Amino acid sequence: MSLLEIVTNLHHKDANSAGARTPRGVGSAMRDSTDSAGDAQAFLRRLDASIERGARALLGLQRGDGHWVFELEADATIPAEYVLLRHYLDDIDPALEARIAPFLRGLQGEHGGWPLFHRGAFNISASVKAYLALKAMGDAPDAPHMVRAREAILAHGGAARCNVFTRILLALFGFVPWRAVPVMPVEIMNLPRWFPFHIDKVSYWSRTVLVPLLVLMTLKPRARNPRGVAIDELFVVPPARVGSWYSGQRTALSYAFRALDRVLRWVEPYFPRKPRARAIARAVAFVTERLNGEDGLGAIYPAMANAVMMFDVLGYPKDHPDVVTARRAIDKLLVLDPARTYCQPCLSPVWDTALVCHALMEVGVDGVAAARRGADWLAGKQVLDVVGDWAIRRPNLRPGGWAFQYANPHYPDVDDTAVVAMALDRIDPVAHRAGIERAAEWVLGLQSKNGGWGAFDADNTHYYLNHIPFADHGALLDPPTADVTARCLGMLAQLGYEKDHPAVVAAVEFLRREQEPDGSWYGRWGTNYVYGTWSVLCALNAAGVEAGSPEVRRAVDWLKSKQRADGGWGEDGASYEPGAPHGEGEVSTPSQTAWALLGLMAAGEVDSEAVRRGVAYLTATQRDDGDWDEEHFTAVGFPRVFYLRYHGYRSFFPVWSLARFRSLKQRNATAVLHGI
Repeated sequence: MSLLEIVTNLHHKDANSAGARTPRGVGSAMRDSTDSAGDAQAFLRRLDASIERGARALLGLQRGDGHWVFELEADATIPAEYVLLRHYLDDIDPALEARIAPFLRGLQGEHGGWPLFHRGAFNISASVKAYLALKAMGDAPDAPHMVRAREAILAHGGAARCNVFTRILLALFGFVPWRAVPVMPVEIMNLPRWFPFHIDKVSYWSRTVLVPLLVLMTLKPRARNPRGVAIDELFVVPPARVGSWYSGQRTALSYAFRALDRVLRWVEPYFPRKPRARAIARAVAFVTERLNGEDGLGAIYPAMANAVMMFDVLGYPKDHPDVVTARRAIDKLLVLDPARTYCQPCLSPVWDTALVCHALMEVGVDGVAAARRGADWLAGKQVLDVVGDWAIRRPNLRPGGWAFQYANPHYPDVDDTAVVAMALDRIDPVAHRAGIERAAEWVLGLQSKNGGWGAFDADNTHYYLNHIPFADHGALLDPPTADVTARCLGMLAQLGYEKDHPAVVAAVEFLRREQEPDGSWYGRWGTNYVYGTWSVLCALNAAGVEAGSPEVRRAVDWLKSKQRADGGWGEDGASYEPGAPHGEGEVSTPSQTAWALLGLMAAGEVDSEAVRRGVAYLTATQRDDGDWDEEHFTAVGFPRVFYLRYHGYRSFFPVWSLARFRSLKQRNATAVLHGI
């Protein structure tokens, strides 16, 4: 049967379905429920044209050495912190500030404050940082947008209600007393590994942020703040009169840790000098070993900024090689577009390149050559010679992973590694055999005891640490998650590991346990249940779990129930709040629609009305240049704390899903042959 006949039959089936619905709101191009071969031909032409435009746009963005990298945008906090870092150091760049200020003003919400994601709810910490940065850059407190922001902040309890990290920033500027933050003495660096709290027991991102921060919290420097900016007007009660600064959970364990914090506050001034000096030296050694050249400590902004301030308080001159390197790493995060200038939280070239390669391999012959160049670039980024922090839990394991960024050898992650290995396997399994096998060995070695995988470490499950006063952000740990586990399972299955392999069996059982009562799966690194469900359905399909199995059918039913009237899917960051609905948002988005389609197709649903409507949504909403519009954030760094907008997601995921639909139809197949 030809592709035209298949699509025509699908249109007949959809038109005659009792429950068939015509999508609304994206124009007549989406009205494809028809019984004519002519309309089926038009549908195919639009599909082919859409894939061609999208692939052409991706090919045009490939860098000369073969890789791709897209902007990675967070909320207002990172550009605000960048501005405030320069004020802390008395290194103000007025011309640069004149470009960052409009970006920050543009993120202000209708509620007067700043949200954590596009059109999100008011967030007190983001709002205080943005207000402070704008005031530091010269915005007058009586300017209308500043008045609105101040009123919103005060209405939500004032700056005293900020989270711990924001209060540390305020303490560094002298706006709040140091008793406003938990006691975190640098002597933590001297603790043995068996101790209940140790830096090895927290996540990689917590570790790299915390170690230089311990030096700052111990030495308590004061920002230079050359313009003498203050924010007394943001406090309902003067900071000196605030009785309790504790925030976060209200559990028996949290109250016990608060009592310990009060004891530490009393005894900390009496800690002896020699152990303190030894702890500071260990912190400096930790940072300098992992400074990571111009890619920065941990390759993430908060850790880099803390490293710069640590060097500053320790008296390092501005021209010291470590200081120069750390500053350059931060400046490489800047987006200097004339229309929008801001600081990114990190860079994502390995992740972007691997996912684009998958999309182009799905496109077929037109994308293969570019994908091969991307694969060659990726192969050179594999970490084979640095034993990173992951070895603390797996000391006998050889390195073999990929990092998310251009370089971060101490912190490769299993999610990137699995996605890259699957891409290399699709592109040229013979040429990349050694790298693929090494990656599989490393990923297998990092499987946690419960059958799942975390992003960077094995068995990072010291959950009691989430109750310490410092951890009010709830993101101190890196436990196994469904989405990362799905990627690893998909990789193992694609590489030929059998259903009865112990790692495969354990991973499948972990995913079955993690399924939500409504049939979805939680998305730790993408928003949210749509992302998690797509990830798991692809993995279960690759691992040989039948499409008719109860867990798959429940997930399919859930995805179909969340399809919007326009044919797309959309879910926002509010779904991470306790008790919030799963899979819902105010608009459909191209990336989340693509995830839903990829998940449904992995479950054998290529011929369903839901898939056809999703395909129609994507072809109808594509721009003439081959890209899609997507202002909403569809990814997450730390749920309920820090959200992300990958600018590439709107570009390559839709192409990937449309090309997979076409490929399955051309083969008259329902089975997806890959792990993702």
